[in-house]
Amino acid sequence: MGTLLREWRDRRRISQLELALRADSSARHISFIETGRSRPSQEMVLRLAEHLDIPVRERNALLIAAGYAPTFPETPLDDPSMDALRSAMERLLTGYEPFPALVVDGMYNVQAANRGITMLLEGVAPSLLQPPLNAMRITMHPEGLAPRIRNYLEWRAHLLSQMERQLALLRSSPLRALYDEVSGYPLPPGGDEVAAFGEHAPFALPMMIEHHGTVLSFISTIATFNTPMDVTVSELAVETFLPATPETATYLRNLAP
Repeated sequence: MGTLLREWRDRRRISQLELALRADSSARHISFIETGRSRPSQEMVLRLAEHLDIPVRERNALLIAAGYAPTFPETPLDDPSMDALRSAMERLLTGYEPFPALVVDGMYNVQAANRGITMLLEGVAPSLLQPPLNAMRITMHPEGLAPRIRNYLEWRAHLLSQMERQLALLRSSPLRALYDEVSGYPLPPGGDEVAAFGEHAPFALPMMIEHHGTVLSFISTIATFNTPMDVTVSELAVETFLPATPETATYLRNLAP
């Protein structure tokens, strides 16, 4: 417990005194916890985890290390108790059509997607579309979306940076293996070129992707759940792709049934 707490405090660059003040404790008590001279209460473990902004999965690990049972369950998304959550996400994705939107878990496996995403996946190798679909593989694989992304070099750097930030928070061997895999994919033909944005100056990095000869431009946004009480829910992310140009919006609306 003490070693884990010190690691998280170092990651957050917070001193023992600062953490003690935030958690209504003393620097001496924090020091005793980190050296193993004092065993914190379950309430104190959770309080420290809250003030260090430790991910829910890792809070369970901290509790176990301190000798307590995990507080946060990890419920499969297909469990009946998740019916309301799944229905809400499906309504959100459907309501966002014709623009693309999807839900991914902590390993970037696609848990739900709308018809806008299905449209973008046209031409992707069937092997990449076998469950579980992985958003990072589909995007960066040479037989996935990569050959059609006009600013692939920039978009790839954005995705890898996103994964690196996540790895800095989680000690996840599967996520590290996924990162090593996708970062090792060869660039598609033209993938080392820097795309010109044309007359539309981007207000955020867009994903510029070709669809049947037309270049579409999207800005990506990611939303997560506030104050999750379940490990599964804490790792879900809803990603929506906003049209970055009027032409993209018009093109998608014209495609809609």
